[in-house]
Parts: sequence; C-alpha cells; structure tokens
Amino acid sequence: MIQAMLPTNDFYRMKLSRNDIKDIGSSDELVQLPFTTKGELVEDQFQHPPYGTDLTFPIGNYTRVHQTSGTTGKPMYWLDTEESWTWWAECWKLIFQAAGVHSGDRIYFAFSFGPFIGFWAGWEGARKVGALAISGGGQSTDQRLKAIVDYGATVLVCTPTYALHMAAEAKKAGIDLARDSAVRVTIHAGEPGASIPSTKKLIEDSWGAKCFDHAGATEVGAFGFQCDFQPGAIHVNEKEFIAEVVDPITGAAIDDGERGELVITNLGRIGSPVIRYRTGDLVEPSHQPCPCGKPFVLFQGGVLGRVDDMVIVRGVNVFPSAIESVLREFSEIEEFRVEILDRSAMKEMKIVIEPGVGSSSVDGLDERVGRRVRERIGLRPLVELVAPGTLPRFELKARRFFKL
Repeated sequence: MIQAMLPTNDFYRMKLSRNDIKDIGSSDELVQLPFTTKGELVEDQFQHPPYGTDLTFPIGNYTRVHQTSGTTGKPMYWLDTEESWTWWAECWKLIFQAAGVHSGDRIYFAFSFGPFIGFWAGWEGARKVGALAISGGGQSTDQRLKAIVDYGATVLVCTPTYALHMAAEAKKAGIDLARDSAVRVTIHAGEPGASIPSTKKLIEDSWGAKCFDHAGATEVGAFGFQCDFQPGAIHVNEKEFIAEVVDPITGAAIDDGERGELVITNLGRIGSPVIRYRTGDLVEPSHQPCPCGKPFVLFQGGVLGRVDDMVIVRGVNVFPSAIESVLREFSEIEEFRVEILDRSAMKEMKIVIEPGVGSSSVDGLDERVGRRVRERIGLRPLVELVAPGTLPRFELKARRFFKL
C-alpha cells in the first residue's frame, strides 16, 4: 500500500517525508511512523477543499463519496474507488457470515441512505453473500415495521437505539415482533449498545432474534465483527486492518486486559488510506483463542465508548456505556438523557428517564434507578421522571449525553 500511494498521495508523502519510508516489513517498523489524527484530516480538508490531499489517484478514479456523521463538528468527506468500495463490501461479507447470514436471508436496512456512510457498505455486502437487500430509506418507523413484516425480513440492520425505538413503536401498535416478524438476526453499529449486555438482551427479547455488534468508521472502514461465541466482544478483521491499542495520553502500547485507544491502519483502501489512525475509541484487547477459530484480536465489551467521553463526577470515572448498561436493566424505561452539570466547582450527574406508554410499576422508578446507579457505579445521581413522548428519538447515532 505504501509503495502504491507515496508517489502521488500528497498528505502522506508530506507526513512521512521525515521517516524516509519506502516500505514497511514488520510491526516494529510500523510503530516508528507517526500517528494520524482526525484533527489533521479535518484541517487538510479545510486547507484543500473539498476532499483534502489524502488522495492517491486523480479525482476521476473515484466512484463513491460519503461523509462522516458530523456529530462532533463539520462532516469530513471521503472518497472511494471501485476497488476500495469492493473492499468495503468484502469486509461486510465477513460481518454477515460471522452472524450466520446467508443467501436465503432477506436483509432489511432501517437506514435513511443519505450522505452519511452508515450502512451503505452493508447494502453492498448483502450482494456478496447473495441475500435479498431491502431498503428502508425514505420511510417512517410505522412504514418500516410494516415492510419488515410484509417482506418477511429475516435480518435487521440498524443502530441499536433505533432497533429499540422500532420495538417500542411496534408494541404501541399491538405488533409482537418476536411472533409477527421473521427477523432472526439483528446487526448493529454506530453506538456501543449492541455489546452492552443489558441493551443486547433488551434487543433480543424485543425482536426474538440474536443480536450482533459491529464496529467501523467512515474514514477507516468496517473493521469489527461479532461471532456467535463471543456475545460480549468483537473481533478485528486483521486480514484487512492492523489494530494497535495505546495509552490515550502517552501513545505507548498497552497490554491485554488494559483499556486504551484504538489505532487502526487499513490495508484495502489505497485510494484514501489511513495509517496509524487514532480513532478515539476506547477498547480492551484480548488475544485469548476464540472457539470460532478466527485468530483475530478481541475487544472485550466491544467499543466501550469514546476516550474523550469519560467525565469525572465527584471523583468517579463515568463512561456513557456504563450508565446505559444500568438503565437498560429497567424494562419500563423507553428513552433517557444524561446531563453532567457544573455546580459550585463540583460536577453533578442528572439522569432524565422516560417510561414507555402503558408501562406498569413507574411509581418510585426514579428512586429505584438512583439506587441502582449508586450500587453499580458508586455515584448518587439526580433522577427526573418525565412523561412518555418527552425525549427525542434517533434513527442514527443517538445523542443522550450532554456536558452542560
């Protein structure tokens, strides 16, 4: 990849010029290269609009353009050649196969198919396994639920948040998804939820299906998949990606069982590659053998969250995924919001919870939630109970955590 890109890729030619790199023959040589950061890529696109200089080929060689979700700022634009788009699809083929998806399946994509890359590559991956792909673009939640039942969809692809939202709307409409739909597998990305045990169980109970997690990023590719033997972890597809896990502060490699920041190098996206890219994702690596037989590194708990999402509240390190893990244990809660408040030089955590329509046992729910959070996390939150329908719903990445 480096031999192919260095002569013409201005971004990496300038970035690696001090290293006098012509080839990389080992992991020891790879770690001598500098990290690539999102800030560098954003600045490059700002200085060289619209696509930046991380381009190995003339613009006419590219056939796809997508963008990041833009949840943390201005979206980045990303281009793919026909070869790299095929590579994306092959990565998704592995994701489907690991979840037991095959040519006889009917895959429903509950996704808008807008400029965000989202599940576009999954749509291409469906062709690689020979399955029937069903688009949910331009449909309301009610229309999607009807399509899932009418088409006899057997696989659902969407964010974990949206899977739970569809389940809640189905319940209101008197639809028992476990009984009335043919969905047997759900595959999720965009958020850590599908590897959080309580969230995974809620999805599986709601849909009567096996829930699988997946991890990827617009600028990186579809790098993570979950096998049937590791319900609480994801593999990295190390045939196509080189994964490192480093200390977020020092950048030094960490050992198995420790938490650190994921650094990725993709190998099949020569047209717009990333080398030693700091993803900002927090993971816990393990090289223990897996019964599935794939010799790839595992991330226990999947992607645990974002490195910069952690907040310290009264001396306690708090990650959003830990809060969600507790709240999803309460079947009465349909939606929630977490606010970190600065009060008198001390941070407070406020949790706003919304019960589902017709939920029983909501009396004292705020007190029960507060006790459970204190037991599990060691922190006493403020808990506010609001009426059904108060909080926003999300189709793509949910925004539930706010620092005010």
